[in-house]
Amino acid sequence: MNCVLLCAGFATRMYPLTRDFPKPLLEVAGVPVLDHLMHQVVELPELREVHLVTNARFFDHFVTWSSTWEGRVGARGARLQLHNDGATENENRLGAVGDLGLVLATQGTSELTMVVAGDNIFRFALLPLAAQARLDGRNYVVALAEADPEKLRRTGVLELDSEGRVLALHEKPAEPPSSWACPPLYFFQGTALRRVSEYLRTPDSGDAPGHFVSYLCPRESVYAFTVQGERLDIGSQESYRNADRLLRESAVIPDGD
Repeated sequence: MNCVLLCAGFATRMYPLTRDFPKPLLEVAGVPVLDHLMHQVVELPELREVHLVTNARFFDHFVTWSSTWEGRVGARGARLQLHNDGATENENRLGAVGDLGLVLATQGTSELTMVVAGDNIFRFALLPLAAQARLDGRNYVVALAEADPEKLRRTGVLELDSEGRVLALHEKPAEPPSSWACPPLYFFQGTALRRVSEYLRTPDSGDAPGHFVSYLCPRESVYAFTVQGERLDIGSQESYRNADRLLRESAVIPDGD
């Protein structure tokens, strides 16, 4: 399987902290945000390729970062590849789905692919999710129970049927239709990946990857993994400080081996 890491945002809500530094490389509990994710990525079954897409402003930062991880990814028999989407500022960004399309245009769409935003820390195991997606050949998203309506209004929210099939994904809804939050972590089969270019040609294609999931649901079966755990979204300076405090207090800090 492959992995696409979406790291091309400019994080304008976190200025000045991220004006000249990429949000996924900010340190949480002494470790870059992205490293928390990478420790899980390198354990994925039959991992073949890891593609990280970023923008022109921060590309060199990720080149430096990648020198730490190329060996670890290579030790799994996989390859780490960086992609520069050419964006220089927030106003000319491609958007998350556009960045995914950029990678797929050069790397193909035949493999099961985990697509994930690089500014999230997941406090649950990814390996069993990837293994299940490989086993049954379904497209999957993640469903996390969330009781706070204000948090639901700031994330993707799922509508599910009784069998766990996704009927719709609503991005930051004013009136959340359920208590199932959907973080930007998706497992797409090849048939779904081939619809990305199709989606990008639609006149109302949205930036957030959840908009692509909404487009996909009437056309492909998408199911939800109901997961016990939490997602730390580094979306503001406040959430960044809270994540740093939480992981320092719980001592959940990956080693550097």
